[in-house]
Amino acid sequence: MDALAPAQTPEQGRAFKPERLVRGMSTFDATALVVGSMIGSGIFIVSAESARVLGSPGWLLAAWTIAGISTLIAALCCAELAAMLPKAGGQYVFFREAYGPLAGFLFGWTMFLVIQTGTIAAVAVAFAKFLGVLWPAISTQNEIFGLGSGPRRFSFTTVKLVGLTVIALLTWSNATGLKTGTRTQNLFTVAKFAALLGLTVLGLFSGGRPDHGIARAGFFQAQKLTGEPLMGLALAAALGTAMVGPLFSQSAWNNVTFAGEEVRNPERTLPQALLAGCLIVTTIYVAANVAYLNVLPFSGVQHAPEDRVATAAATALLGPGAAAVMAAAIMISTFGCVNGLVLSGARVSFAMARDGLFFSRLSRLNEAAVPGAALWAQALWCAILVLSGSYSDLLKYVISADLLFYVLLVLAVIVLRRKQPAWPRPFRAPAYPFLPLLYAAGGTILIIILLVGNPRTTWPGYALVLAGVPVYFFWRRGRAA
Repeated sequence: MDALAPAQTPEQGRAFKPERLVRGMSTFDATALVVGSMIGSGIFIVSAESARVLGSPGWLLAAWTIAGISTLIAALCCAELAAMLPKAGGQYVFFREAYGPLAGFLFGWTMFLVIQTGTIAAVAVAFAKFLGVLWPAISTQNEIFGLGSGPRRFSFTTVKLVGLTVIALLTWSNATGLKTGTRTQNLFTVAKFAALLGLTVLGLFSGGRPDHGIARAGFFQAQKLTGEPLMGLALAAALGTAMVGPLFSQSAWNNVTFAGEEVRNPERTLPQALLAGCLIVTTIYVAANVAYLNVLPFSGVQHAPEDRVATAAATALLGPGAAAVMAAAIMISTFGCVNGLVLSGARVSFAMARDGLFFSRLSRLNEAAVPGAALWAQALWCAILVLSGSYSDLLKYVISADLLFYVLLVLAVIVLRRKQPAWPRPFRAPAYPFLPLLYAAGGTILIIILLVGNPRTTWPGYALVLAGVPVYFFWRRGRAA
């Protein structure tokens, strides 16, 4: 295990440059990072699309439940790897050890290029859009300046300005030290969870009405929006498609492994944080959807204005003023989510640089013993994605690729048990190898459904991943030279 960075006198500290990350993250910090990274804006909006796809309140709850169970299975498997290899970069290190350095690089490449940075950009912009509910001057229509004309026109709006400000602010605060980042995460995680829990409890105990989704006749009668019944393979395909939103609303739980080298007692803390965090989030997500269905007619979930199901439910419970309350709650949620993504994401590019597979400068720690250069490089690329507006399309493209990374993560448990049987495993995934194989089978089926059903938004994602192959050999050649 890595030792804590040695204490320095004030005179030494002025010139001191830490060489090691500091293990300063407690169990509560790590669990808050799991919960805070998972809860963003998804739970407040994605149920509308899933409800339209399935046309049934029962199957909507099934989609969220299956997604939650899948997340817990993956977390159980990941807990074994995290406790065994508590290093900066987390999943990058797992892939490097299980499948070789190329696989690790392709994961890190895709995280930096699209998945982590694109999500940071998207959630920061979501924060700005909900701020616009409270402050109408923040709008995609309120242009500060623009260049060009027609479809290629570049428009710098107040929403983009706020999104960039959030990214810069949270990057700066995380660059001042791990303690600042974790305290910010803890504060906003507690606040966002309390807000979501409050809405859920109010919805669950509101009493409901006979025409509302949870008491509606035909609870499990899935159908298309046209009224055509969904059965057999068509229902299975619809369920797989409807699960995409819930799955990605529950993603980013693995981000705590990226900071594994900064967790105290990682052999115990990382499994506890992964399992507790995922169980908390999956439970509140299913309960929140039951609350939505108890408060709204099912058509109100399907056709909530701008898909803001939580806002529609809050308005039904509290009246018109609830829109502002929900906007504030979602701002808290998205701000905390961005903080967690910023904190953890930079550790992957830091680990890659330390292995000689990325810009060497990113492997340096600043005076606060955090990878400051990696944090600011991440912020720069996030800013480019915000300004270009390309993050939304890029994230659609890599949904299947991200699912594949989760499948490979779970299978890495099997690979490393065979490849490195003597390595100490403080935590062992239960029901081995049944659970990893079950998750891999389900994930593969979902990937196939997406590849067949949405080829235009899936195949480009694999092209983005494979574009990293020549980049990998470029870095390897440069390192050898």
